[in-house]
Amino acid sequence: MSQKTLAGTLAVLAAGTVFAAVQPATADRSGRDDQAPIIVGHRGASAYRPEHTLLSYEAAIKMGADYIEPDLVSTKDHVLVARHENEISQTTDVESHPEFAARRTTKTIDGAAVTGWFTEDFTLAELRTLRAEERIPDLRPDNTAFDGLAQIPTFEEVVALAKKKGVGVYPETKHPTYFDSIGLSLEEPLVGTLRRFGWDSSRAPVFIQSFETGNLKQLRSATRAPIAQLINATGAPYDLVAAGDPRTYGDLVTPEGLREIARYADGVGVATQRIVPTGPDGRLLAPTTLIRDAHRRGLLVHTWTIRNENSQLPVDYRLGNPAGPAYPRATGDVMGWLERLFDLGVDGVFADDPGLARATRERVLDGH
Repeated sequence: MSQKTLAGTLAVLAAGTVFAAVQPATADRSGRDDQAPIIVGHRGASAYRPEHTLLSYEAAIKMGADYIEPDLVSTKDHVLVARHENEISQTTDVESHPEFAARRTTKTIDGAAVTGWFTEDFTLAELRTLRAEERIPDLRPDNTAFDGLAQIPTFEEVVALAKKKGVGVYPETKHPTYFDSIGLSLEEPLVGTLRRFGWDSSRAPVFIQSFETGNLKQLRSATRAPIAQLINATGAPYDLVAAGDPRTYGDLVTPEGLREIARYADGVGVATQRIVPTGPDGRLLAPTTLIRDAHRRGLLVHTWTIRNENSQLPVDYRLGNPAGPAYPRATGDVMGWLERLFDLGVDGVFADDPGLARATRERVLDGH
């Protein structure tokens, strides 16, 4: 990393300043060229704090995120809370609560058997007795220093924080078909919360995202807030699978698929492999035409997820001695990877380290 790049990164991390949110480009698609790519704090600043906690979201805002991202699931009493999954044994201390031992169970979520404790079996008051923990401690051992310090936040608390600090929110509805099936639909309370905070217009600093398609089509008629269709590197939307629809995520990124998405969404949130695929050796291949194809249909392109650790980066951007024991969790050339994506024309990135992403964006905008 050059001295100039390092200095810019340290300045962002040290300033502790709250930056104003970049207005979503969907407010005026003709003005895309005048819009800086947005920085989305992926589950907050999950490189530094346990994900989906107010600690993580607050850190992301201080590091310069334009948006913070809560994954949303429901409690038994139909309150939306921020968790990576509705199964919470990996993200809370629920296993240490004997009063909840009998609630451990196995459920079928999106066609797969999952065993553990589930948010929909707890009231909000009960969930408040739990404490958040780092989900992947082997990869991020430093984050375990914050285990036990934070509660599970509600979506309302996340939106209130974002509005107070002048940033946007990028909520994801998790397993919407499943939650519909148990009478705890995610969409109505989501829209209701945004409406209470005055974020129900096309210019609201919001993107509502989902890996499914049907709920986003329903949301299009329920809110004017921007919508983003998530597209994974493999597989298919679960609602299409459940309905016997043979289309996959690969079909959604064809020109025809993107044209269909543009009827109900303002953008796509795609895995980086959809922009720059990797070969069998893990090295990057030539970029696809996805960004160009999406832009031609008026869609923004946001990509996920940019992580710091070597094991989470393309082989081309890993640094250090592969034989070293700390190599998988050592920080690679994150800024180089971000520069590549910005240069290709993405309209936003989801980053575990919003500070590095922000510093890289400024460097790119300054002409490197």
